[in-house]
Amino acid sequence: MKVAVTGASGLVGSALVPFLATNGHEIVRLVRRDPREAAEVRWAPDRGEIDTAALEGVDAVVHLSGENIAGGRWSAARKKRLYDSRIGSTRTLARALAAMNRPPKVLMSTSAIGYYGSCGDAWLTESSPAADDFLGRLAVDWEAAAAPAAEAGIRVVHPRSGLVLSPAGGALGKMLLPFRLGLGGVIGPGTQYMSWIAIDDVLGAVQHTLVRDDLQGPFNMVAPEPVTNREFTKTLGRVLGRPTVAPVPAFALRLLLGEMAEATLLSSGRVRPDRLQETSFTFRFPVLEDALRHVLGKTG
Repeated sequence: MKVAVTGASGLVGSALVPFLATNGHEIVRLVRRDPREAAEVRWAPDRGEIDTAALEGVDAVVHLSGENIAGGRWSAARKKRLYDSRIGSTRTLARALAAMNRPPKVLMSTSAIGYYGSCGDAWLTESSPAADDFLGRLAVDWEAAAAPAAEAGIRVVHPRSGLVLSPAGGALGKMLLPFRLGLGGVIGPGTQYMSWIAIDDVLGAVQHTLVRDDLQGPFNMVAPEPVTNREFTKTLGRVLGRPTVAPVPAFALRLLLGEMAEATLLSSGRVRPDRLQETSFTFRFPVLEDALRHVLGKTG
């Protein structure tokens, strides 16, 4: 397939591009600067601009763009940037693809399990309702922004991603230094559920959605065995061979990060990947310790 990718330099995109290329797919990267090679196409989502002529003949589009949710305290201005970077870019892309003479067959437009909000130890599936909070409303609007593509007959899929395990960045990347120094510990009560997925299974799930014509709409991109924060902490400490005796109190997180801490670090999401499993996707790393040992090179 010929696959166009936005956010190709991000945590998932930088791993996805070589993965798809290795599997024989031709990659086109959408970039916000002037293209430096033939495999790059310029777009300016903040201005609603995209070179659709250069995308003619593309079979699939993987849309990964969006400002980092956990990049800092949520001021009103930052919330607007988080919103605009997702909804604006998705709307620009969906409208452009819908207007093409030969639109792609599939658009994979990413979302997140923040859709569901904090639900304690209740199991969450794709049919669970959206939360009435910032992340829930953001995810709803984010997915809805792809509607022009779906209305044009393009198959649209929304992977609601959990915590991606990769030492290259994301939450795990930020955890590694304090944990290696023996400063890792339980966050808040430790009873909040964390729904995670190894980067390898993210890549496999993306390719799975591109080739499975029967998969559309939202699907939970998480491993089948979520764990509590306490379990995650102890497992990561065990894999690294370091103690985990430095707890991080919830009040300190709320004081430092405000609403962002409540919605990301203290939120509990016990999410199940029903639709992936119903379409015969096989997880390479369904168990947390195996996943951590693999991504951190601790398999010996």
